[in-house]
Amino acid sequence: MSTSTNEAVSVEAPRSGRISPKYARTAGGKGNFEMLAWLFMRVSGAILIVLIFTHLFVNLMVGDGIHAVDFGFVAGKWASPLWQVWDLVMLWLAMLHGTNGVRVIINDYADKNTTRMTLKSILYIASVVIIVLGTLVIFTFDPCPAGAPADMIADFCKA
Repeated sequence: MSTSTNEAVSVEAPRSGRISPKYARTAGGKGNFEMLAWLFMRVSGAILIVLIFTHLFVNLMVGDGIHAVDFGFVAGKWASPLWQVWDLVMLWLAMLHGTNGVRVIINDYADKNTTRMTLKSILYIASVVIIVLGTLVIFTFDPCPAGAPADMIADFCKA
């Protein structure tokens, strides 16, 4: 048996037999979004490494270490605008980085458009809620609330 070298071999596209045509995805309209999302993951990941390891070093290694981390420690730390912004940037980048990663997983594994849309809607709503609540906590945190009972106020607050 001899095979001609001029014969064309046809190979089916991956997953071509598994996905029904009614679930076929449209390729239009994405533009540069996926490339920018890919780039964001690399940049935010590098920045998060610096933010997180500095956060861990300051909280766990400096001073009395982990034994000093309590309500007063956090209150003192968040009294400084530097640490408020530091923690805010860390929160926002971590949430956006994680949300983008889960979005990619949903796009990879959810076959139906309705399933993809539902899962991503839940993801985006949860991410926005966490970002908004976290931001509010960082900027509205008051260790010495006015009018609180004396037994509920921390030792460092003036009565």
